[in-house]
Amino acid sequence: MRLTLIHPCVGRWAGDQKYIRSWQMEPLAPASVAGLTPPDVDVRFYDDRLEVIPFDEATDLVAISIETYTARRAYQIATEYRQRGVPVVLGGFHATLCPDEASLYADAVIVGEAEGQWETVIDDARHGTLQRFYRQDARPNLAMTRIDRSIFEGKRYVPVTLIEAGRGCHFRCEFCAVQSYFGATQLRRPIDHILEEVAQSRKRNSFYFFVDDNITSNFEEAKDLYRELARLKIRWVSQASINAAHDEEFLDLISRSGCQGLLIGFESLERDTLRMMKKKFNTMGGGYEVALEKLRRYNIRLYATFVFGYGNDTARTFDETVRFANEHRFYMAAFNHLTPFPGTPLYARLKDEGRLLYDAWWLDPSYTYNKIPFQPELLEPEELQELCIKARAEFYSIPNILRRFADPVNRSNAFMARQFPLINFMMRREVQQRNDLPLGDEGWPGQLEPGFGYS
Repeated sequence: MRLTLIHPCVGRWAGDQKYIRSWQMEPLAPASVAGLTPPDVDVRFYDDRLEVIPFDEATDLVAISIETYTARRAYQIATEYRQRGVPVVLGGFHATLCPDEASLYADAVIVGEAEGQWETVIDDARHGTLQRFYRQDARPNLAMTRIDRSIFEGKRYVPVTLIEAGRGCHFRCEFCAVQSYFGATQLRRPIDHILEEVAQSRKRNSFYFFVDDNITSNFEEAKDLYRELARLKIRWVSQASINAAHDEEFLDLISRSGCQGLLIGFESLERDTLRMMKKKFNTMGGGYEVALEKLRRYNIRLYATFVFGYGNDTARTFDETVRFANEHRFYMAAFNHLTPFPGTPLYARLKDEGRLLYDAWWLDPSYTYNKIPFQPELLEPEELQELCIKARAEFYSIPNILRRFADPVNRSNAFMARQFPLINFMMRREVQQRNDLPLGDEGWPGQLEPGFGYS
């Protein structure tokens, strides 16, 4: 049996083969599926961001993991294969949150995680008995997870190894699709599996991104992992909620285990906005100033993210937030508009309020990256979009990059100091590069045909 795994891009302009460099990381989803696939299956992998997909190459089954931003392109790719008589399986976040929609463009849809279901899918495909949907009653045991990185050989990715120690988050932030997908739960992989994966990949490079949705969702198990990682002398970054700053044992452990930085969702400086987001926990322990002082004490560099578009946000909100980000000399920062992902409480609320501007923004040909898919309360959609771009441009201006580069925390490690100008000037270039990027391939000659089937 021949299996083709595809990682779809977000989109591209007609005739443009260049892709945003910071988005070119190894995709874990296809490597996870490859690791679950029986050894007698011939697996091939194509990354739509890096190479042309050979649609006419013989294969027996195609599998695509999709997110909301890649859904339109994934459906284009699925259509190409199904028109050639090849069955397609769709899975991932978007397929789970919108299974009925995904089933219009696929022969089978995996709802939820692949572990515990993929071998059944392969067996059904062998016998020509694919089911329309595959579901399981409970979350799987992540001891089943195996990552096959051999599928990445020969491809030009950003030199960072992605590793997953845990999945999910126990918080219920209104706008977050993670809590919808995992039901506000987190599961962790066995520590020995994670250490083995780190050891196996050290030949490739020694910088790791633990892609856990929130490394603080299970403090005690996480602490056990970082005690073990301290022996390996690696460098790593990850994602956390700000409550991590108030557990100094945790900060000490991650610092000694090689943590170079954390992505933390500050999201807003306004308490009322944080309450609406269901992120009131951001203000615990004395608030941001206390948390930031503790993080600096352990030389934890920060990629701070902010979200705009809630009821109280105005142009002044942006000015205050950019000033805050520069005053605290964050290593990196993101200034994003609120995005109503399907399946989230935010999406349901905006729909009930009649404020969604598209029936399904991720499929609408008129929607492009960075557009605002809803009507804000105090700003026009176009104004909110422009203010986000302006905030990024100001934060990544050359004077502000240089001021932040002089910060002792950002320069406390020679490796991260060398990376600082490279990363920040790359982000500076991408301020406009991402704007109005089409979702899907603008030059694709076909048409999406919901309900088209090969059988």
